[in-house]
Amino acid sequence: MNAEIITIGDELLRGEIIDSNKARLAQRLMLLDVDCRHQVSVLDDQDDMRDVFLRAAARSDVVLVSGGLGPTRDDLTTEVLAETFGRKLELDPASLAAIEGFFARVGREMADVNRKQAFFPSGADVLANPIGTAPGFALAVPRRVDGTVDGTVDGVGAGAAGEVVFFSMPGVPRELDRMMDEQVMPRLARLLEARDRAAVSGAPRRVVRAALLRTFGMGESTLEAELRDLARDGEVELGFRTAFPDNSLRPVARAATAEEADRRIAEVVRAIRAQLGPVVFGEGEDSMESVVGRMLRDAGRTLATAESCTGGLIAERVTDVPGSSGWFLGGVVAYSNRAKSSLLGIEPALIEREGAVSEPVVRAMAEGARARFGSDFALATSGISGPDGGTATKPVGLVWIALATARSTHADSFVFAVDRSRHRMLTSQVALDWIRRSLMGEPLVGPSLMRRAGGSSAPG
Repeated sequence: MNAEIITIGDELLRGEIIDSNKARLAQRLMLLDVDCRHQVSVLDDQDDMRDVFLRAAARSDVVLVSGGLGPTRDDLTTEVLAETFGRKLELDPASLAAIEGFFARVGREMADVNRKQAFFPSGADVLANPIGTAPGFALAVPRRVDGTVDGTVDGVGAGAAGEVVFFSMPGVPRELDRMMDEQVMPRLARLLEARDRAAVSGAPRRVVRAALLRTFGMGESTLEAELRDLARDGEVELGFRTAFPDNSLRPVARAATAEEADRRIAEVVRAIRAQLGPVVFGEGEDSMESVVGRMLRDAGRTLATAESCTGGLIAERVTDVPGSSGWFLGGVVAYSNRAKSSLLGIEPALIEREGAVSEPVVRAMAEGARARFGSDFALATSGISGPDGGTATKPVGLVWIALATARSTHADSFVFAVDRSRHRMLTSQVALDWIRRSLMGEPLVGPSLMRRAGGSSAPG
């Protein structure tokens, strides 16, 4: 079965938002071992949309459509799909009642334009949307032997021979995710089972299992070199993906049974973890801050922060983690030298002599935060994020990071030759990683893909 993904919206082609929906849909197709052969984005334009729908129907078995189901004049997906394949628009009373109920629950009056969202092409199978006002729908259209689409005959049961099935879903990511998981994936699974039963010849469908391992501190090419002997037998594929400042590994295993696929994926995950050690910090949807928070909670330890160049980014990231009030005591954004002295107790003479971006100052910042908050751990950052402010001895990109505990304070410096936003993100990631590594009893190191500068103290 070949699948195609179509995302709709002027904002996508203008670059106003990042089109993450293609990735969300393709990843779910992979779990069913469905090949995604084409991905297309199209403007909110009737002629362009009709052309894209016809092309998709001529070359794909399943078409996942995202966007264009809202109540406004530029939301055209339902109308254009109906017109393209010769269907009338029909009101679905149950959907209208659900939309009215949604507005009632949030205490708002429903505008008349929202009625539009309760109309669907004749013969469509409505897909419920419990968290939004835009129900989706599945629509099966017949395809002629020559590959052209017959837009004059109503579709029969989805998945019959010679049919193309369109699944139209909202563009809002959380609504799309839920509809895909609860409505579309089960229908796709049944469609695959029906086609397998009807197949006269060919190899049986194989079960697919995948994992996602999140790593930090090692570049993509280095990861490839470290894992060069893994996943080379054809039964497990290993993919690499970079999303600054992390790199993700996705092993995919295929087998005749779920048990065999599970065994293969578990084996390769164990092998990757054994090879990379603490470079792997999480799996699935784990973020560095969620992993650190879980470890601090389990260990009964607490954290405080003293931030200069990161401007509160570390505190923002950790407070995004549910339950962080149980282990994060608070933070100080000491951006100016005066703030470093008044809020953290650093002697002005020390700052004057060493400079704000220096090992003695960042050590004093971490120790001052730990003393004031009474925390087990305290992180401090001070650096030059750019684009200006550097000198011959302290270039743009230089950052000092410190981690203070009851036993000792560890500090190290790096030069991160990246733009201001990524400099702050990378600095916060290293700092959080030091908490994780400290709790694991691992060396406190920085990312190997970045050039280090200056001396460092030995970890306590």
